[in-house]
Amino acid sequence: MARDPEKPTFRERLTKFRERLVLIWQIFSMTRKRDKLLVPLMAAIFVAPIVVTVVVSLFIGYWGQTIPIGVALGALGAMIIFTRRATKAQYDSIAGQPGAALGVLQQMRGGWITSDTPVQFNASQDMIHRVLGKPGVILVGEGNPNRLKNMFSQEMKRVSRVTGNVEIYRVVVGTEEGQVPLDKLQRHFLKLPRNLTGKQVTALEKRMVAISGPNIPIPKGPMPKGARMPKGARSPRG
Repeated sequence: MARDPEKPTFRERLTKFRERLVLIWQIFSMTRKRDKLLVPLMAAIFVAPIVVTVVVSLFIGYWGQTIPIGVALGALGAMIIFTRRATKAQYDSIAGQPGAALGVLQQMRGGWITSDTPVQFNASQDMIHRVLGKPGVILVGEGNPNRLKNMFSQEMKRVSRVTGNVEIYRVVVGTEEGQVPLDKLQRHFLKLPRNLTGKQVTALEKRMVAISGPNIPIPKGPMPKGARMPKGARSPRG
């Protein structure tokens, strides 16, 4: 009987499992170097449920049922702590770098459509990214807030030509008052009101083609500190 070509073999599944373990170990190693509390916290969270179940078992018995539950809860808690601390360490490692926000935006799931490159930028590496979603159009700026004001105005003027009554939001990434920290950017997006349907977002994306210029030669994701904009590159104009 012929094997279904779409169904992976045992060896292929084993290979993917090993690759996943290697990736997890690499993430753990990098996070541990940046976060000295990672291992103690994971150990504490893992041991605590086991201790509780042992104490409970001393009074009610049922060692065979309670201890495995404690181990499972401990392992789950340790994994949750690891995931959260690893995510925070990742954000901390790129915070403040030009293009860091774009890297976070492009990883978001749930129907968000992010521009491949900044839609506005300058020689000082201040930039604005455009995201489409059910709230409407979200302009995300990173860099000097004073310089971003004029860039926001320019982009809102360009976008408003084709959006009609669609809401346009402005977000500045940063840690100062009124700004959104990098690690809370996705959470901020999820709090925005849902003004459009999925079909309306798709239609809006098509209309955006009218104001989209050629791709800007800027690397995706965070740019190295001290890097300069490509020679001859300028902020797009409407």
